[in-house]
Parts: sequence; structure tokens; C-alpha cells
Amino acid sequence: MDLDAVRTFVAAADAGRFQEAAAELAVTQQAVSKRIAALERHLGVRLFTRTPRGAELTIDGQAFLPHARELLRVAERAATSVRTGRRPLRVDIIASRGAASGLMRGFHRAHPEVDLDVVMLFDIETAVAAIRSGEIDASFRAVTVPGRPLPEDIEAVRVLDEPLQLLTGPAHALTGARSVTVAQLAGHRIWMPGIVPGTEWAAYYDDLVAEFGITIEATGPNFGSDALLDTVADTPALATFMGEHTRLVWPADHGLRRIPVTDPTPVYPHALLWHRDNPHPALATLRSHLARTVAGHDASGTWRPDWVLPR
Repeated sequence: MDLDAVRTFVAAADAGRFQEAAAELAVTQQAVSKRIAALERHLGVRLFTRTPRGAELTIDGQAFLPHARELLRVAERAATSVRTGRRPLRVDIIASRGAASGLMRGFHRAHPEVDLDVVMLFDIETAVAAIRSGEIDASFRAVTVPGRPLPEDIEAVRVLDEPLQLLTGPAHALTGARSVTVAQLAGHRIWMPGIVPGTEWAAYYDDLVAEFGITIEATGPNFGSDALLDTVADTPALATFMGEHTRLVWPADHGLRRIPVTDPTPVYPHALLWHRDNPHPALATLRSHLARTVAGHDASGTWRPDWVLPR
């Protein structure tokens, strides 16, 4: 259906005269008549009756008018959804409880005027493809994994080095420690069933294991964070790694403890990715906000893989 014809019909219905509708739309009266005639042919009904006072809606015209108005409203919403600066900023945060979620919540508190769409994509290839297609504006990832460079049109900046902590149950051998060194973790079983081969976090933990000789087990199905917390709480031989900014809540009787890891502190490198030609003004606002508010890059006494994007 021709939206110009629908818009002309609504203008003529509101004005009651084709001449006044033509003036409002900045077209000729002949153009108004042609558009409405074409719309009537498309619908198979008469929409107006000519009278000495102008043009009056027929019964069919009266029935069509509210739907015509809604068509125009829907069209405007559709155009607005992709109009730069007027549609929400779409950002991939990977998971709802991780550090990236916290960063975006902080951004929203600082800039409530920016409309946001938050999505959660699994792997980096999907995220990069979504950035390049315009489906999303940005994504938080760890980059760049060896052998998998970013496309030339994708920009990235490291925004947060997140310290890892050891999470233990009440009966674990290290649960009473105020902190543990990486060397002390040798011989202890660290269970992380959420590690998926081929992901950037799998590459990170592979390098961590290779560097320090610790044991990380990714065996068994991943039933989610609640099941992981239950198992760690009930199994003295198991611990897990958790990011300092990961927000998880567990029952008090679980007796779980977060223990800082030191000498050195492994940090997970979060980076923001975006397309170099993306003109959304809120994307620049987000980047500036992260540059101002996030600290802790390349701190002394920390470790990250060699392939991590430089600060």
C-alpha cells in the first residue's frame, strides 16, 4: 500500500477539502485526487463523496480512517527505529551477571537519556557479524585471540581488566585464607563447566593453565550458575574462578567465600568492539563514559595473555 496515498487520504479527511490537503502536503490538488483515486482502486471502495462543501468520507472511508492513522504511526516508528541517534543503542553484554552488565548499568545511571537495547550473544563470531550488519552497535569481548584477528572495519579498545577470585565452599582447604597466590592453586581442582572450546574465554583459561600449571576442569554439563554454586558449596575438593565484578547471590548456609588471587593477579581483559563507520552518537558517549570511569588497566602485579589487545 502506497504510504503517500494513505497520508494524503488522512490529510484530506482531516481538512474536508482536497485543496486544503494539497496545501498542507505542498502538492497540487490534481496530485491529491490522483493519489486518493489510486488508493480507492487498491482498496476496491469509494473513500470520499464530493459535496458542495468539499469532500466527505463515505462509510468505507470512515471505517478505513483509524487504520490509516495507525499505518502512518507504524511507518514512523519503523523509520525511527533505524534513524541514527533516534533508535536505541544496541549493546551485547554476553551474560546478565557479568562485568559487562555492570558497566552498562553504570552507563545507564550516568546517562538515563540514552535509550538502550541490551542483548546477549554467545560467541565472538556472532557478535562481530552482528556489528558489521548493523544488528548491534557494540559488544564486550576479550580480544584478540591468536589466529583470529578482528576484521579491519571493527575497532576495539580495552575497557576493564577484571581480577579473578577463587570461590570456595566451607570445607575447602583454602577457605580460611585471606588471599591465595597462583602458586598455591597448584594441585587444587578448579571446576568451570561453562568453558566452551573455541570461545575467547576458553583461550584465556588455556593460557592461564599453561602459564601457571594449575588445573581447570570443564567436565560435565553446564547447568548454570546456581548448580555450580551448589556443587562448590557441597564439594570440599572443588573450587571455581569468578570475576571480581560478577554478581551472584547464594544462600547464607552455603558458606561460600570469594578469595583474592595474588602474585600475580590474573585479570580478564574486557574490550568494547564497534564498527568504525557506526555514526550513532550514543556510541561515542558510551566510549567516553568508559574511558572516564573504568580504571585498573595494566596494573602492576597482574597477568593477562600475550594476545590481549594493548591498552
